[in-house]
Parts: sequence; C-alpha cells; structure tokens
Amino acid sequence: MQRMSYLYRLHCAVRLRLVQRAVLPGHKHGSHRRHMRGHLGVDVGSVHDVASRTMSYALGVIGGSGLYQMPGLQSVEELTVETPFGSPSDVILRGTLGNTTMLFVPRHGRGHRLSPSNIPYRANIWALKSLGATHVVSVSAVGSLREDIVPGDVVVPRQFIDRTHGRKNTFFDSDVVAHVSTADPVCPLLADALAEASRVVDVAVHRHNTYVCIEGPRFSTRAESHLFRSWGADVIGMTGLPEAFLAREAELPYATLALPTDYDCWRPNEQVDIADILAVLQRSVSHAQQILHALAAELPDPSRSPAAHAMQHATMTHPNALPADVRVRYRLLLGHHLGL
Repeated sequence: MQRMSYLYRLHCAVRLRLVQRAVLPGHKHGSHRRHMRGHLGVDVGSVHDVASRTMSYALGVIGGSGLYQMPGLQSVEELTVETPFGSPSDVILRGTLGNTTMLFVPRHGRGHRLSPSNIPYRANIWALKSLGATHVVSVSAVGSLREDIVPGDVVVPRQFIDRTHGRKNTFFDSDVVAHVSTADPVCPLLADALAEASRVVDVAVHRHNTYVCIEGPRFSTRAESHLFRSWGADVIGMTGLPEAFLAREAELPYATLALPTDYDCWRPNEQVDIADILAVLQRSVSHAQQILHALAAELPDPSRSPAAHAMQHATMTHPNALPADVRVRYRLLLGHHLGL
C-alpha cells in the first residue's frame, strides 16, 4: 500500500489463517517461475499473455496458498508482480483449469505473516486486474452471528458493513477524484453462480446474507457481537473489506465464499477458539476447492455485471488536468473511460 512513482514495471516470475496452513510448493504440478517485463497500464505484457490464450475467462481467487492445490489445475507458474500500490501479499499462482485461467493470491502471504490490517488490498486487486482477471472470488473464514448458520456451512454474502479503520479503501485517494457506487458491492451474477457451484459439497448454502468486516486482529467483545447481530449482520470477518470496494473500482465482478468456523462470542459461555477454527478449516479447504472447481466451468459473462461499467461516470477529475505520470498510473483502471 505504498505510494506510487512515475513509471512502473511488472516482473512476472509467477478471517484469519484461512487455508494458510499449506506453504506454496516450488515445483508442483509443473510449476515454474516466469520472468517478464512490461510497461504498466492497459498494455501490460501479461494482460496480452492471458488474452492470447484460448481461455474464455480468468478467475482471480484471494484466499490461501492451499487453494490452488486442486485436482485438474495444470501449468502452474509463479508470478511476481509490482504495482503502483506496492507489492501484493505474495507471488501470484497462475494455472489453467479446463478452459479457465486461475489466478491465486495468498491473502496473508506465505506463512501467514500479514495481519488483516496490513494486507496490501490495493496491490492484490490491481495485480489481478493487470494479469487479466475477469472475475474475483474472495475465500474467507468468518464467524457466524446466526444460529442457523452452522460452522462448516457455506455463506455467499450480498452486503457488507464496514467497521474497519485506517485501511486504504480506494485507488483514488490522490490526483484523481472518483465516487463509485457500492450500494450493492457484490456482483449478483457471480454470487448466484458461486452459490450454485457450492451445491457440489454436502453442506448448507446460505445466500443474501450480510458480512460485517471488523478491523481485527482481535476478535469481538460480547457487546460488539450482540450489536452486530442487532444491525442485521449474519457473519463476521476481518478481510472482506476493502476488497469488495476495490474490486468495484477496478470494474471486476466480485463475490465472497465465506466459510463459518465458529459462533463468534454472542452465545452464552462461548468464545472464539483458534483450535476450533483450525479444525473446521481443515474440512473447509477441500470444500472451497471443489466449489471453485465447479465455478470455474460456469462463470457468468462479466460484461453483464454491474461492475463492468462502474467507473463510467464516477470520475470527477477532467482528463486534461492529469499530468503524464498520473495518466500512466491510472491507465489500467480508467484508460477506456478517460482516453488515457
């Protein structure tokens, strides 16, 4: 989440502890490092590299390093990406699953070294966009705020409540002024497809729920947990925001696969226990892999998503007021709207 400089270069070589238990292997599934260079913007070489493939879509997955170890994933390579907003959480894993390109970002970094407050959210989303992602799915461990949402279930939220503070939650905090609508921050088409794909696992699937995102890294007090329930929140996590907001600014269809691991602390005589969370996550990793595998074959047309033209009328700054270096910086996100 660092500030930006004039020209950047892309070097392609390729809630808490979610599927970070596995460490990225260096050479599984034929994986290798790839080195490329390109001028940042719409014409980044890696974007054309993805586009030149026969793949219809590219699914970006933000979660843990273990997610990409799924049957059928081939041609895995590690991509090291530098963005105008600093480095992503770690190397990005790119592979193919059927006719879909898969891009995996280990949100907390290998070894789970980044706390929710220190995740480079902007760099993660920008990197996925620059690599040609057409959809983004966030896989997150959450706490349940409802009796009927049982640990081990699957939740596909449609709404967010933002209780974070101090995180960089926009790409446009300097040089360019933009106001994007986040009334409905989740792409309904992608969320529906994700919920349908979740039927491949034998667990209850909950739709149209609300995710409250807290700053962390601590868990809630009982008073806070009851307050969030009174607000209508159904699950609680620490990483869903600002990912959803940034994906909308990047005009990427976004949805969350939330995996409940506990009941937070609103129930009498209960509190969050890390050991219990990890036990549930052991099962949830396999479920997430199966769901993503099914989703990759049924991705909706991104051009029909509300995200597709989210920035069309959101930018207030006149293009003529943008210096050359700012034009370069925002070409990837705004080039087709502002003629950059």
